[in-house]
Amino acid sequence: MGGDEEQDATRQGFDVADAVPLLSDPHGVVSGWTPGAERLLGYPAEGAVGRKLAELLSEEDAPRAPDLVERCRTEGGWSGLLTAVHRDGRPVRLMARITTIVAPRGEASLLVLLSELTGSTGWDMSRAVLEQLVTGSPIGIAIVDTDLRFVWSNPALEQFGGGPALRRLGLRFADVQPGMDAEAVEEQMRHVLRTGEPVVGYEHVGRVRSAPLRETAHMLSFNRLDDDRGRPMGVYYTVVDITERHRARQRLALLDRAGEQIGRSLDIGRTAQELADVAVPDLADFVTVDLLETVLRGAELPPRPAGGNGTLELRRAGHRSVYEDLPRPGVETGGVAAYRADSPPARALTTGRSWRQEQLDPLETEWAVNSGAPQSTFLELGLQSVMIVPIRARGATLGLTAFYRRRRQNPFDADDLNLAEDLVSRAAVCVDNARRYTRERNAALGLQRSLLPRRLPEQDAVEVSACYRPADELTGLGGDWYDLVPLSGARVALVVGEVPGHGIDAAAAMGRLRTAVRTLAALDLPPEEVLAHLDDLVGSVARDEGSDPEGAPDQSLGSGCLYVVYDPVDGTCAMAAAGQPAPAVLAPDGTVTFVELPQGPPLGVGGPPFEARELSLAEGSVLALHTDGLLARDGPEASGADRSRLRRALREHPSSLEVCCRAVVDALVPDRPFDDVALMLARTRRLGGDRVAVWDLPSTPTVVSEARRTATAKVADWGLEDLVFTTELVVSELVTNAIRYTEGPVRLRLIRGRSLVCEVFDSGATAPHLRHPRAMDEGGRGLLLVSQLAQRWGTRFAPHGKIIWAELAVTGPEG
Repeated sequence: MGGDEEQDATRQGFDVADAVPLLSDPHGVVSGWTPGAERLLGYPAEGAVGRKLAELLSEEDAPRAPDLVERCRTEGGWSGLLTAVHRDGRPVRLMARITTIVAPRGEASLLVLLSELTGSTGWDMSRAVLEQLVTGSPIGIAIVDTDLRFVWSNPALEQFGGGPALRRLGLRFADVQPGMDAEAVEEQMRHVLRTGEPVVGYEHVGRVRSAPLRETAHMLSFNRLDDDRGRPMGVYYTVVDITERHRARQRLALLDRAGEQIGRSLDIGRTAQELADVAVPDLADFVTVDLLETVLRGAELPPRPAGGNGTLELRRAGHRSVYEDLPRPGVETGGVAAYRADSPPARALTTGRSWRQEQLDPLETEWAVNSGAPQSTFLELGLQSVMIVPIRARGATLGLTAFYRRRRQNPFDADDLNLAEDLVSRAAVCVDNARRYTRERNAALGLQRSLLPRRLPEQDAVEVSACYRPADELTGLGGDWYDLVPLSGARVALVVGEVPGHGIDAAAAMGRLRTAVRTLAALDLPPEEVLAHLDDLVGSVARDEGSDPEGAPDQSLGSGCLYVVYDPVDGTCAMAAAGQPAPAVLAPDGTVTFVELPQGPPLGVGGPPFEARELSLAEGSVLALHTDGLLARDGPEASGADRSRLRRALREHPSSLEVCCRAVVDALVPDRPFDDVALMLARTRRLGGDRVAVWDLPSTPTVVSEARRTATAKVADWGLEDLVFTTELVVSELVTNAIRYTEGPVRLRLIRGRSLVCEVFDSGATAPHLRHPRAMDEGGRGLLLVSQLAQRWGTRFAPHGKIIWAELAVTGPEG
């Protein structure tokens, strides 16, 4: 190689001003040393000439020296990195280029050019090497001038659209990529030109000319190019395709959003709609969610979906569309979606496998068959691609979800189907949880309805209205209850009570307690005796269940009960309480008072005996019986302020009991109550003297005929001619028994109400017993005859004797 050629070759890798030359013979022995070499390595010429090159290198690179010398003889040269050892022992990193030179006399030598790497980032490469790097790079690279016009680009940029490099020259970004947001990209270029600050990792999402139907994502980085004087020459930028990473992020974001937004409630319809809302528009343009009817009802799932007349019927539980004309005509939410048995949705439902179609047949009609509605083709609906994914959870198929895209979008691919299946599988668990909850809640509410009175019985003593609000809003179950029990003599028992706790256990305990109260009420006992028997019963059950080591504690222990008996004949009201607040009384003049009622202990816990309070109520007074949850707004204890709010609420709605009852609960009970609440309002009535007849009878056998005559005359006067004969028989038997088996005065009373009540009072202390006489017996048929003629009959004890009563059904209108 000539001198000029050698110098040019050297300049490709080194700057002559920086390179340090030295000479070596063909065997790698230093033959020429320069002052620059002495400055670089510290050796004088006499200490370096004659030494082998390997002796000047580090222990790591010294063994390479013979091979490098041999390569220079055979290949003409070598370049690379070496580490030499300075005279003072420190290592010196060098960039080296070794070239074979031939002297005019034909002698061969090695020219060694050295450049220290201190402050350098690496190997200084020639333009040819650099062009190989950018040309062969898979990353798109381009340079634009200060007018943002292309002046150079590498071949890799062509994969991102815009044509080959020659076609780009002189054009701007918007000219070669019209589908992308050119203004945003050029704004980044202007920013770099203006400030000199590089922009790294700028992400751009759009559609390029090479794939107009496919959304792509690119990451661009921009740097400014300056000339020798630091003036901007242009901008070079790089482009990397991150579409797959972008789609993966979108999928993860969609699944994350699904986890947050699907299943926020235990309502099946709402959960299905949330699935459709999440999938549109990120995954599909139009989504429908159809569920089995049994799923929506919360019932057990059938072994296989039922169909009829060649169709399979589902119920549309939710849908979402980005277009106003879809669904058209479609199935609205709550409507029946009947699919043909041979349609893809029906097959997906029965097989439990997903189905995807990239291109729908435009002339095929939609699969849902709606009676009376014209069917549209997929071309008319504008639907291009579809995925059908069955909703499966815990091995059962609950319904199916259909995802649709229109013509403007790229069709669904396998990744989209995987994403849809992940999305639906998450929603399926939520739907099944909601179904199971609905099933359990329906069963629990059925239990609650069976335990609480569906409607309070009609009677003449009070006008009544009641309201119940559980603290457990999910199940709707609680331990509070109310009841009205008709008693003898036109009286009624009003009851409110509560069992500690909430949920199904409390409801079951409440049902047992309510049944016990009704049984005790039938005995016509005073209020304090009813509570005493109830207390004994709860305590006995608690002890029995407590002795079982595997049994749960009795839920009814510590329950409360308020028992009130009202007599409409004289307006007397007797009451007793066990762990329950005293009732409020709204008088006809609008004043509200609270009964001073002695508080007894909760049921089953033991304590002093129960005490009753008796008072007289004016006609039209309103009794407000409630559990403690009505006044315990912020905690278990009621305050004077709570009583004031109850007093004010009762005054505001005095006319309609039903309106007043709900208004009081709404005013005093928060949206999420601390405790269950039961409220019963009872407006008192009076039975006037024209509806009650009383006769005091002497205790002589001859009075029986007089009693029959006066009683039947009164019944006829009341317009109850159909009951004259029956009344005559019942009065005759009851008065005869009273005179025959007791001594002292006898009193006969008739009460005209919804039924005709016949009562006979005597001073006896023993209750009569119903007997079944034999054919030849002369007596014993009196009470048997009464039991056959009366609607119901019984005995209740009074302070100075007992009352035998019988109720006769009134068939005609009331008098």
